[in-house]
Amino acid sequence: MLIRFGVHSGQQYRSFSEGLELWQRAEELGYDWVSLFDHYRPQLGGPQGPCFDGPTLLSALAARTDSIRCAMLVSTMTWRHPALAAAMAATIDHVSDGRLEFGLGAGGFDFGYEQYGIDFPAPQDRLDMLEESCHVMRSLWTEECTTFDGKHFTLRDARLEPKPVQPHLPLVIGGGGEKRMLGIVAKHADVWNMLVTDEGVYRRKLDIIARHCSENGRDPGEIRPSITFRAVLAETEWEAERRRRERLQILPPDSPDLSEYLTFGTPDQCVADLLPYLRLGVRDFLIGFRPPVDWRTMELFAGHVAPALRAADSAEVPR
Repeated sequence: MLIRFGVHSGQQYRSFSEGLELWQRAEELGYDWVSLFDHYRPQLGGPQGPCFDGPTLLSALAARTDSIRCAMLVSTMTWRHPALAAAMAATIDHVSDGRLEFGLGAGGFDFGYEQYGIDFPAPQDRLDMLEESCHVMRSLWTEECTTFDGKHFTLRDARLEPKPVQPHLPLVIGGGGEKRMLGIVAKHADVWNMLVTDEGVYRRKLDIIARHCSENGRDPGEIRPSITFRAVLAETEWEAERRRRERLQILPPDSPDLSEYLTFGTPDQCVADLLPYLRLGVRDFLIGFRPPVDWRTMELFAGHVAPALRAADSAEVPR
């Protein structure tokens, strides 16, 4: 299973052209993946910050790229019924000529619930909705007719045509909850994504997924472990420190994305920071960007970090 490198771009831009520039540049630089999220009023950016609608923007950007995998990381069933999400995903898979990877999650904080008057169910209910949605969407993508009786969703002789271009549209599940979420990952995920965390914590979560896979008769090797992180890179440590200070001046002291920064340093330092996760079996390394886009880090990661990790993987780094 080859490793992949991606850009998690989000959509907190003030014009379509800004997001399009990032996506097309990611493709030019040789990234394998680029993704949006499915928030409406995300905490990052505050209650007044800009944020385009995820699914419609994803479709538009997919139509303006050629080869890069196009992903939603991730959608929550609090926004729309899973049958509608399945139809939306199938449509985007056609727009992208079979390059979609669709992510689902249990949902988190969003100012949109309060601002737009949308219900935000309790965590247990959202996890139930997530698991039911996995069943509903996979069935609609693959079966001629779907009937489903769940606690939250009910379908009667439901049909979806045309089916996705991909015979098996990859389902990404995002989240790391150990009591319930990782069991859902083990049953349904093709890709499991979470924000970067301590190596020991990550290893424990992998072990939990493997145990759940064993209980469900599934090979854990069928699931691609994926991490999302941020970094600020420069050619020298001195320059990296200067750029770190500049980035921290942009971010408010209580910014929720501060904990996502894995590396402030050179490309070699970033490789060293990511190697332990490669050894743990991570297959997708997704670097997150937000406006103003750090183009230098994006270029250094593609030009130096990704090739070094691919070389390490080819050398069969012990896992």
